Amino acid sequence: MERLSVALEDAVEEPLSKVFSQLKFAPVLSLEKNKIWQWQQTKRTTLVEFLTPSFEADEGIRDLPALGVSAQSLHHLDFLLSDPMQVPLVYRSGALVQIPQPERFAIHKLIVADRRSSDPSRLKARKDRAQADLLIEVLSEERPGEPAKAYEDAIGRGPVWRNRISASLNLMSQARKRIDDIT
Repeated sequence: MERLSVALEDAVEEPLSKVFSQLKFAPVLSLEKNKIWQWQQTKRTTLVEFLTPSFEADEGIRDLPALGVSAQSLHHLDFLLSDPMQVPLVYRSGALVQIPQPERFAIHKLIVADRRSSDPSRLKARKDRAQADLLIEVLSEERPGEPAKAYEDAIGRGPVWRNRISASLNLMSQARKRIDDIT
């Protein structure tokens, strides 16, 4: 992403840091100097984070010159972001926005839940599994081909992907049965 922005000489008209300041967001300091990838709204609990897929061994902070910000790079994010769908945003005069396919979101949540399982509170991992479970339940009834295709795509990406998904599904007997039934 950072190389593409430089090659295209792409940039926003007004730096996002200025826009966020006008919206009463303050930068959240990062461990890496001059790498701001989170903004916290000063009068609310709203947090904006910039994320980007990681195609390297590490998941460091990467510059996004086109936006004038940095982003936390994450493994498996490319799966979530591929083939997004457009949906209407109902606000004022409305707009079309791109969101992940729900079946990809469900499978991604299985991966993320396993990654978070080492967190002592495990609260976010439980939340991720609950979200995945609900989506898998609804999608397996309404559109069983989509979650099956997303699942097959994800497990076909290698043993790390298969192990993460399997580890989450091992804690979710109903979701495991639904996935087994549609694949």
